[in-house]
Amino acid sequence: MDSLSQIVLGGALVAAIAPASHRRAALLAGAALGTLPDLDSLPLALLFDDPVMRMTWHRSVSHSLFVLPFVAAVIWWLYKRRGGRVAASPVRWFFAMQSALITHPLLDAFTVYGTQLWWPLGVPPTMWSSMFIIDPLYTLWLLIACSVAWVARERIAAQRVLIAGLALSTAYLGWSLAAKAMVERAAEDALAQIGLQDAPRFSVPMPFNTLLWRVVAMTPDGYVEGERSLVADRGAMRFRAQPSDVAALREVADYEAVARLRWFNHGFMKAQERDGTLILSDLRMGLEPDYIFNFIVAKRNSPTWREIPPQQLTWPWNAAGRLRDMWGRIWKEPQQ
Repeated sequence: MDSLSQIVLGGALVAAIAPASHRRAALLAGAALGTLPDLDSLPLALLFDDPVMRMTWHRSVSHSLFVLPFVAAVIWWLYKRRGGRVAASPVRWFFAMQSALITHPLLDAFTVYGTQLWWPLGVPPTMWSSMFIIDPLYTLWLLIACSVAWVARERIAAQRVLIAGLALSTAYLGWSLAAKAMVERAAEDALAQIGLQDAPRFSVPMPFNTLLWRVVAMTPDGYVEGERSLVADRGAMRFRAQPSDVAALREVADYEAVARLRWFNHGFMKAQERDGTLILSDLRMGLEPDYIFNFIVAKRNSPTWREIPPQQLTWPWNAAGRLRDMWGRIWKEPQQ
């Protein structure tokens, strides 16, 4: 999730668990702890010139459920030795720090990017993909709770608002999973009608909401893509076929960058040739034909491909137009 969501989640958790007399310090400590795992971007930028390595190592060591409890324990122990608030209420602060760090990767796992919860095990990243990376209806309640708690400090109203904010934001996560289940049922029925009931697929909400969803299923010659509005759509889902250079993708499958991308994105990527280069796009983040993560991994060496160091590409897309169309699509089902 975005940094603001992680900051207010960490702040609300620590402030709700720590003693009321420590409330403002707890809000600041929770905000810092909620940000800490995402600081892995800084060393990764220094360690790797390879954009594929930077992408696939993000949300790994710093987001592991095997690592973060020990990090929280070390931070708690250091502050406890210094005395002060942590030493005055060590049990509460221990669980507050643990909660702030452990919930960070769990919240990230609700997005489609994927989080390596079980690093160093070699399992693919966890991606429950029921939330867009920024969703105001998740963040709003925590932001209000933290703001009220900062002003109210030790008063009982602060504790009640913190608990309410955490409950509402958690309920919204639950709604996102229920919405995803409804979309998955509709997608399964529609894909069965075209013989793709067993095809690998994923569903993900469109930006900033959980009412409009995108579903992608892989096919032998590419993939199909469809949308589902939980507000407007009543009929069967409709899918559009999209091409991918699957022959080229098979040819370069053993290249290091390609294999790592396939592990990271669960195989949800497309290949296309452009100006004599082979470009792989992560289908999970974006919308045809615009994707956030695009990598050149090979150059044409007729009739085969030659492996090259990966290069990340970006190309402009009409964000304002896309968001306008998305908003309209939530409320209106396209005509047959």
